[in-house]
Amino acid sequence: MIDLTIDGSVAEVVLDAPQKMNALDEAALAELGEAYAEAERAGVRALVLRGEGRGFCAGRDISAVDPASDDAYGYLAGKVTPLLRTMSRFPAPTFAAVQGACLGVGLGLAIATDVVYVAEDAKIGSPFANLGATLDSGGHALFTERLGAHRTLDLIYTAELMSGAEAVRSGLFSRSVPREELLELTRAKAAAVAEGATGAFLASRELVAQIRDQRLGLWESVEHENRVQGELCRSADYAEGFAAFQQKRRPRFTGVRP
Repeated sequence: MIDLTIDGSVAEVVLDAPQKMNALDEAALAELGEAYAEAERAGVRALVLRGEGRGFCAGRDISAVDPASDDAYGYLAGKVTPLLRTMSRFPAPTFAAVQGACLGVGLGLAIATDVVYVAEDAKIGSPFANLGATLDSGGHALFTERLGAHRTLDLIYTAELMSGAEAVRSGLFSRSVPREELLELTRAKAAAVAEGATGAFLASRELVAQIRDQRLGLWESVEHENRVQGELCRSADYAEGFAAFQQKRRPRFTGVRP
């Protein structure tokens, strides 16, 4: 149910089980991990993740799960979390195009992606109140950081879903567009970034993660930026960028970090 296509320097990974809103079982998670590994081996410089059909990903496929014998911890800690870590560390900028349902593990896939564009009518939130379960795959951290404790618990308790437009207004994701424009926008942004200084972009991703995870203050962040810039100034892309600016031409970046 996972498809991978590579067009030049951009990979596109597709969740392709629209009949079940691209819900993921353990086999699909393994396929998704292998698609990312194959894209990495191909040396792509950007990756797009999307879902086929009406929804991005409705979460875990529970259609055949027996709650009496279910090992939710094993599924999440043993299968989902390692995949999300792998996705978040993919060695190129990543983009997600999210339409329809983005729930549970599907929300986790979005959280593990660098830039998320959503359809205005996407559905994002925590439906677990109706299952006797709770939000997982990083949802608590994202919601609490961006929405605050009260709004987070409101969404969890009520199982109400936010639209894509509301999620963007709340600061969850980057931007929302009409559904019919979503894929074109995402592909265009990924293709443009793939031609850029992707090594420097990844350095910024690492800085953002350090600031977020370590709660760095302004001057600590500035020192991290200084150090990274000092490393990048020895790269070919740094020299190319300056030369192109001085020569008033478009730069030709390789994406290689020093």
